[in-house]
Amino acid sequence: MDKKDEIILQQLEVIRAMTENNLRSMSGDFWGSTPSVPSAKEEESPSDKLLSILKEEDPKAELTPQKKEAAKVETKAKPEEPEETLEDLKKELEGYVGLETVKEEVKDLINLAVIYQKRRENQLPTADMSFHMVFSGNPGTGKTMIARLMARVYKVLGILSKGQLVEVDRSGLVAGYVGQTALKTSEVIEKAKGGVLFIDEAYALTNKEGNDFGQEAVDTLLKAMEDNREDLIVIVAGYEGLMEEFIHSNPGLESRFNRYLHFDDYTPEEMLGIFQLNCEKSAYTLAEDAKEPLKALLTALSLKGGITFGNGRGVRNVFERILTEQANRLAAKTEPLSREDLMRLEKDDVLACFQEMTGEETLPEDFQKIETDLKEKTE
Repeated sequence: MDKKDEIILQQLEVIRAMTENNLRSMSGDFWGSTPSVPSAKEEESPSDKLLSILKEEDPKAELTPQKKEAAKVETKAKPEEPEETLEDLKKELEGYVGLETVKEEVKDLINLAVIYQKRRENQLPTADMSFHMVFSGNPGTGKTMIARLMARVYKVLGILSKGQLVEVDRSGLVAGYVGQTALKTSEVIEKAKGGVLFIDEAYALTNKEGNDFGQEAVDTLLKAMEDNREDLIVIVAGYEGLMEEFIHSNPGLESRFNRYLHFDDYTPEEMLGIFQLNCEKSAYTLAEDAKEPLKALLTALSLKGGITFGNGRGVRNVFERILTEQANRLAAKTEPLSREDLMRLEKDDVLACFQEMTGEETLPEDFQKIETDLKEKTE
């Protein structure tokens, strides 16, 4: 294996690790965390489990006192992490890039929920409040991220018992035969009880013609929202205009969804901030002279691709592409590579990415010009 292949593999390993972490997080959010608790009689200590494994591996092996003691040290229980607080979640909200309007609306919802719970604790009457929400905006604008945060907020406040997020779209609710859709939707709702059911592109449930089972899913959902109003929150999400049509297509939906949060597209400066957060999380640094070209690249791609660019998702795609360009540049070097070399993303990496992703040879130095020119092309 030559040096170029070795460096490319190093970069791919970083991308793989990031992807695995994201998938693990998504899996936990989808399925929730409801481990079964063994009875006192059945429960086995970690050290006993390790000793059992050692015996299984070598039944004839003698477990000396030293080995037993080592097993106890090896499996010493880690201290439990403290439960997150409302202040922790507010701080996390403030750390998100952009979303200023959404942040203010989320703060209002948090304050409303806090007072709602305090009135309940003091045996005061509470209004028949609905926490179900409609999120509208283009892909990659942070809708799922905020839904996940709201699930945790309502868990901390005691409004939800578990706080997991179960994310589905039309395919996760609708089946192809009569009677199966209600069963499929009910199974998803069961998993979401105690948390938030997040339905992406929810408008797809009602915009089909002919003999379609989407309405069966909606009817099942509405009944479940009524039956489980104390421990289930539903968030529906999708493009702005289509979500309005979806909510107004059914009186039951209109009565249950009265909170709307709109997610604007990220600005070039915010996309640059998201890119730099990706760098920090993955131990990369962005050269100072690469920032303006990168902002111009992100602007060009977002204006050229429109909603297909994907906002935050598009930024992640650019990030991974630039890592590849960095690997190509470093592989051409003959001198030994330092830690700083492996961490640093240069202007040349951005320019190479621009050529690869736009098909143009050079990136104009005038950032305002590229923004103006591309706006004129899209009008």
